Amino acid sequence: MSQTIIITGGARGIGKACAEAFLAAGWKVGIVGRTEASVAEMAGSHENALALPCDVVDEAQVDAAFDKALSEWGRIDALFNNAGVSVMGGPVDEISVDDWRRCIEINLTGSFICARAAFGRMRAQDPQGGRIINNGSVSAHVPRWGSAPYTASKHAITGLTRSLSLDGRPYNIACGQIDIGNTLTDMAEKMTKGVPQADGSIAVEPVMDVSNVAKSVLHMASLPLEANVQFMTVMASAMPYIGRG
Repeated sequence: MSQTIIITGGARGIGKACAEAFLAAGWKVGIVGRTEASVAEMAGSHENALALPCDVVDEAQVDAAFDKALSEWGRIDALFNNAGVSVMGGPVDEISVDDWRRCIEINLTGSFICARAAFGRMRAQDPQGGRIINNGSVSAHVPRWGSAPYTASKHAITGLTRSLSLDGRPYNIACGQIDIGNTLTDMAEKMTKGVPQADGSIAVEPVMDVSNVAKSVLHMASLPLEANVQFMTVMASAMPYIGRG
């Protein structure tokens, strides 16, 4: 029987690449996203894809989406908590509270709501268990200049990952985190043109193809539940991460 996974932010960027990799590997994939048309287009292009349009910060919408997947498939084997946003860089006193709240709401609260929905259904299904993979970032370890909201949200994702790992042990629910650096998607295209560095300079940074992330997430999800990749960092080899700052 095919394994099943729900991918948030699954209609574009990293989420889309991961969805396509899982589909190619024979998985059934639920595509979660706020834009109904793009979710429907993505799901409509693949036989084993299921459109699950919803806003990850809306608890009722998330519960309805997960219930739809459970009804369609009979069980949920995995969740890739991928949906997220960034905020334009700047000193903390130049970042609006609204931008802070939006970033924390989507990146952190949205991940909590989706993890909560997956965890409850994995705990109740028979056989019990499943896997949750959170999309962290290299910013879960070290910040970029002017990134207080994004960095804070990703540091918090690490705490969420650790808590879910501990809470899930009695129910055969594993949780891991993938920390990604400089994947060439629309969000990271600016890296190829020059971005601020810790010393105040502007520099072009190396990037990697998004397929490297998709392969990594697929590997994490494909392990038997007796094994878990707790944390994985996959990044452009020469990007300024080791030694950043």
